[in-house]
Formats: sequence, structure tokens, C-alpha cells
Amino acid sequence: MQSEELIRLIRLLSKLPGLGPRSGRRAALHLVQNKENALAPLIEALNTAKEMIQTCQTCGNLDTLNPCSLCQNKGRDLKTLCIVEDVSDLWALERSGSFKGLYYVLGGTLSALSGIGPEELKIPELLTRLHNEAVEEVILALNATIEGQTTAHYIQSQLEDLPLKVTALAHGVPVGGELNYLDDSTLATALSARRLL
Repeated sequence: MQSEELIRLIRLLSKLPGLGPRSGRRAALHLVQNKENALAPLIEALNTAKEMIQTCQTCGNLDTLNPCSLCQNKGRDLKTLCIVEDVSDLWALERSGSFKGLYYVLGGTLSALSGIGPEELKIPELLTRLHNEAVEEVILALNATIEGQTTAHYIQSQLEDLPLKVTALAHGVPVGGELNYLDDSTLATALSARRLL
């Protein structure tokens, strides 16, 4: 039998992305068996995160600063704004080291079924930002899902009157990908987006 406290810990850990009941049990066991080296530092880090990390009012990133360190970085390209669905997408682009502009996190995609409209995604605030800043290019870096493409199309339609270059991420065959392992939709997109060599 396990105590209620241990069961609660396992249940909470099991709810984390990428973890299920088995992984939650293994993580809980590791933490309680290594209280000083694993559990105590984790508790301290969680408390610090709870107290200090906040959502950037400018772009939607998570940071201890507001505006965040990316928005305050004078070395960023102020003329290029990349629109992403989620903070994890922003972090993925930053990890690549290939984008030096600014970001805007929507917080999801439009979904009539889920009741998510432009206001829930702060699209009016995005439009205000684009009217007030000297942005020349907007990159729509949204996922290649129906909802992502619907959201991209909606944002593009809202930007038609602004003197902006609107671009989107390329879709298709990934580097190192083998054609026989790709799904039909990816292959079709890659063929339609082919380029001159």
C-alpha cells in the first residue's frame, strides 16, 4: 500500500507532458529516494518559477523580466516579427539560432468548436502592435494543421491593408528524411512547394 501523499505525487507527475502513470511512478520513486539531491532542488526551482516567471506583455514569452529578455535585446531585428502558436514553438526557433527578429505568441489557434476566436488569441493586440511598430515582415510560423493554416489565413487577411511582407515557413521533406517514410500530405506539400535549383 502507498500513502495518500505518495499517490498524489505520482498522480501529479503523471499529468506532466510526456509522462504517464509508469513514468510518474518512476519519477516519484527517484525523487523521494533522493530527497537532498533531487527533491529539494526541484522544490526550490518550482517555488522560484512560481514567484518569478511571468508572461511577457509584449510578445507572450515566459521570462523573469517583463518585457522579456528577447524583447529588450537591442541586437534583435526589429523589422521582422515571427508569429507562433505557443511558447514552445518560440523556444524551438530560438534553439535553432537561425532567427534574430522578434516574436508574438498567439497562445493557440482559432477553433470555432472550442470557442477560440481572435480575441482569445490576442489578435487585436497583434494588429495594434503592427500598427505601432516599424515591422516590415511578418513570418507566420504556425503548425501545418487545419487549425494552424486557418489561423494563418485569418491573420494574413487582417494584414492586407498594412505595408507588410507576409511570409510562412516552408513545409515539406525534412533534411535527412527519406521519401518512403513520409506521409502523403507532406509529400504533396513538398511537391507543390518545389523550388528552382
